Amino acid sequence: MTQAVEIAESVAQAGEELADFIQRHPKLWVITGAGVSTDSGIPDYRDADGQWKRPPPVQHGDFMSSHHVRQRYWARALIGFSAMREAQASGAHRALAALESQGYIQQLVTQNVDRLHQRAGSRRVIDLHGRADMVKCMVCDYQMMRHAMHAEMARMNPSFAGLQAGHAPDGDADLETDFSTFRIFDCPRCSGILKPDVVFYGDVVPAERRLAAQVALAESEAVLAVGTSLMVFSGYRFCRAAHERGIPLASLSLGVTRADALLTHQWRAPLTPVLEQAVSCLQRRLLD
Repeated sequence: MTQAVEIAESVAQAGEELADFIQRHPKLWVITGAGVSTDSGIPDYRDADGQWKRPPPVQHGDFMSSHHVRQRYWARALIGFSAMREAQASGAHRALAALESQGYIQQLVTQNVDRLHQRAGSRRVIDLHGRADMVKCMVCDYQMMRHAMHAEMARMNPSFAGLQAGHAPDGDADLETDFSTFRIFDCPRCSGILKPDVVFYGDVVPAERRLAAQVALAESEAVLAVGTSLMVFSGYRFCRAAHERGIPLASLSLGVTRADALLTHQWRAPLTPVLEQAVSCLQRRLLD
């Protein structure tokens, strides 16, 4: 048997088993992570062992306290954010949207900030860590679309706007240079610090999002984690709560997760083909 055949059979089996899990627990609470968006061309942070592939992302406190950190962040984002802005929903996003439309997903909570679940058609989405396409003033709460801010900074920094660099997670770029001359676009209303409307490391998830996710979890029959290592506590906490409730907890990912010891079902397999196989199985069973 060739390796390709073995992989195809493994995917088919995982898809059938996932379909069984979904069919037994149709009111699913789903949490997704960076692995769902890698097929869309957005890099992730961690490897299959849950370890950092690159230096950890910017810390909230450093961003707020250091002008140099903000210069570096926005100069790199001026180049790297195009990967997120131009990304298209993957087969995994579309499969999850299909499961929602078929009535299987009670709530989808994503740790991603790329809004690709919404572009794929999912409606019951909580953006746990916010959305990267918006920026917000940390002083007066003024909001603007991120593309408009980037356009202003490109005009203010023509020498940076033309640079090239590899894409990194969350709209970052692998660029190292002298950032001291980079001019930051501050809040047009009060001149305060503009920050992406996302939860940086060291920050906390807004209470209303966390509570909304908890309410939905209390009304669900099982939890399915997709494409996430669950290493960040803001996502792991919900899996721990599901375990304490005694409801089934499953994971579909390529590697280990922080919740491995809590899982009742686990598939370490490629996300998109397994999800598509599960959707196909469920549709077929409806017709039988």
